[in-house]
Formats: sequence, C-alpha cells, structure tokens
Amino acid sequence: MTKRLARGLAICAAAAVLLSLLPFTLSGLNRVTAAQVGLYFIAILGLNILTGYTGQISIGHGAFMAIGGYTTAIMSRDHHTDLIATLPLAFAITFVCGVIVGLPASRLHGVYLALATLALAISVPQIAIKYSSYLGARNGIHLSENVGDMWLYGVAWGCAAILFVASWLLLRGRTGRAFRAVRDSEVAAASSGVSLVLYKTLAFGISAAFAGVAGSLFVMSNLGYVNSDTFSISFSLNILIGAAVAGLGSLWGVAAGAAFIALLPNISDNISFIGTGHDSVVVGIVVIVVVLLLPTGVAGLAHRAVTALAARRARPGGISATEAR
Repeated sequence: MTKRLARGLAICAAAAVLLSLLPFTLSGLNRVTAAQVGLYFIAILGLNILTGYTGQISIGHGAFMAIGGYTTAIMSRDHHTDLIATLPLAFAITFVCGVIVGLPASRLHGVYLALATLALAISVPQIAIKYSSYLGARNGIHLSENVGDMWLYGVAWGCAAILFVASWLLLRGRTGRAFRAVRDSEVAAASSGVSLVLYKTLAFGISAAFAGVAGSLFVMSNLGYVNSDTFSISFSLNILIGAAVAGLGSLWGVAAGAAFIALLPNISDNISFIGTGHDSVVVGIVVIVVVLLLPTGVAGLAHRAVTALAARRARPGGISATEAR
C-alpha cells in the first residue's frame, strides 16, 4: 500500500467518524443544513467528473436536479413509494436523460456547450408549468410522507459516501484514465483509441445521475415540496461555483465547495454589514478571489500545502536551507 493511498484512506476514515458523530451535536435545523451540504456534495461531485475530469462545461445541472426531484415527488404522491426507493430510480432516470443530452452535446465544445446546457437549465423547469395538471406548476407537489432531520442527514451523507467511493474507484481505473485523456487532448485521446463520443456521453450520464440523486434529496430537505421555481438557473450556477471553489479535477475539495454553497446564505444573513438576501454579492466576490488567487480551488491549495510540508520534512534535519544558514 502506497503512502498516498494510506493517507487517503486515513482521511476518509477520519471524515466518516466525524460525520457519524456530528448530527448528535447539532440542532434539528442545523442537521437539515448539514444534510444539504451532503446533497450539494453529491451534485458537485458529479459535475467534477464531467467538467474537472472530462473537460466538458455544463451550466445545466439544475435541470437534472429538477428531474430527480420530480421523480421522487411523483412516485411519492401517486404511488406512495418509499423515499429511499425513489433514489435509485432518480439515479437511473437522470442517467438516461444525461446520455440523451450528452450524445449530441459530445459534438459541442467550449461556449457552445455551455450555452446548450444553459438552455437546458432554463427550459426544463418550464415543463412543470406546461403540464401543470400533472406537475403542479407553481402550486407544486408535496411528498406523501415527511422525513425527520436525523433520517435526512443519514440518507444524504450515506448516499454521498457511496457515490464518493464509486467515483474514486471509477476514476482510478480505465474509465478515469480515458476521461482525463479526453480532457487533456481530444486528438491524442482519439489517436490512442479512446472513443470520444462514448466517454463524453458516459461522463454526461454519470454526472446527470449524481445531480438527480441530489435533486431528490433536496426535495426531501425542502419540507417535502417541489414546484416550478424550486430548481431555478441559480441552482446550476451555484453548483458550478461550488465546483470551482472545490477545485476541478480533484475529489478532495468537494466538501469545501459543498459547504460554501450550503452555508453561505446563513453566514451572510448573520453578518450585519452584508444583510439578508445579499449572499449573491458574497458569491461574486468569492468567485473573483478564487479565480485570481486559487485557480485550482481548495483542493489545489491543500495539495500545495501537503507537498511543501513533505519537501520540508525531506530536507536533512527537517529545516530549510534558509534556516540552516
């Protein structure tokens, strides 16, 4: 076992212990907020696979969250399906939707792909208005059962843990290497026998499926309610911003990006000079700071810190050349 793998497993074990004990120290409201961190973790993790590892820009993940959320809402309202059972269903349906979208999107690049996914994020929530008799439009849909905050926390972070491990295993294998090859150079990847259409479409499907699970969990955390305004374009932008804060192309900063998106409204509301409802200003400032000072996000910062610490320890006596003079 390499030192890097051992260090990663140790970090995962420590995070698992922390997350297991955390809900017992929180109030009911804070447990719901912590569960929302978990669902944003899932959404950002999926977007990272698509954008960070495969190089495809997407501003449409709020649409896939809406599909997952409405899947859970409809199955609960009309068929009284157990809420946990709706999660794999939301995963499967949004995976198929992601493949359907990803197939033509695999031929688009850069700003054209971004605009196509932006159009998706704008248009999908309007379907609820078009078919208002079934999807409720702005009147919305209520789940047939309410969930407790402890249950929601456990399910959200349980799903996050499962999907994180699945992502880690996927990206360590042949598929992950193909994703990175496509990201680094499509010409070189194609020359090496990598099917661009296959792996781009697969990345889109996996990323959409993660967003579908996140959307399903969001409906559960949103007092069991969803309507046409629940998954607005801001959802897609927030997920993209969270991925940038986390650090594209790395799994280890996803929690930081998720916490930033989920906790920002509460933090900004409690700071007097910012005021209520101005968290978008804070988001804008943070994005500018990240782009200028932390282009590789929290994950990149942590990697540089660990590398610098390892280099320092590797020197004779554990001191730098400057200190030795």
